[in-house]
Amino acid sequence: MKLKLNRIISIVTLAASLVAVVLLLEKPAPVAVAQAPAAIAEHAQSFEQKMADFAQAAQSSKADAGTTAPKTEVRINSDEISAVLAQSLGTAGGTAGLTPDSDAGSATPTLKDQHVSFEGDLVHGQFLTQIAGKDVWITISGHLGDKDGYATFDPTEFKVGDLSVPVSLVKPALQKKLDEQRDRLKLPENVGSMKVENGELVMQQK
Repeated sequence: MKLKLNRIISIVTLAASLVAVVLLLEKPAPVAVAQAPAAIAEHAQSFEQKMADFAQAAQSSKADAGTTAPKTEVRINSDEISAVLAQSLGTAGGTAGLTPDSDAGSATPTLKDQHVSFEGDLVHGQFLTQIAGKDVWITISGHLGDKDGYATFDPTEFKVGDLSVPVSLVKPALQKKLDEQRDRLKLPENVGSMKVENGELVMQQK
């Protein structure tokens, strides 16, 4: 009886392990629709124009500091953010030109593709990287904010492939990585606050 029980436990454990591996390697439901190169160029240009207008308006508002006019703000949608990220990672024309050795920057994991979307007050990010030589999608969701002039991120969901991972397990490591990259999280001088609201990234001047 004991041998049979051990055998059943072994089978169940093996089956669970196989399912976990399959889920790790399986591509999850996309958080955003991939953009065509022409759309990426258009949305990236829109982002740059919005930021230029925001900087100019913030400067003008700063010059009129004695008035009671509301603070200048800019709203960026996920298509514009994704377009800028695609250009910065070199994926604007697709991932065909990338290799496992393509580097997205120092002290960052190798990224072969990415998607970002906003929903309500949440930001969803999906990134294709390599784990043990295999292409794996990492999906992370959370709240974007700011503190003492730096961007903050509070995760609410984390998935490797199609396998959900408890946020409590990854949050310490994620926070450590954010602390290591603190200098890169510093907000521009003219930005006082940042948050996701009604499906858009909202930045307000100081």
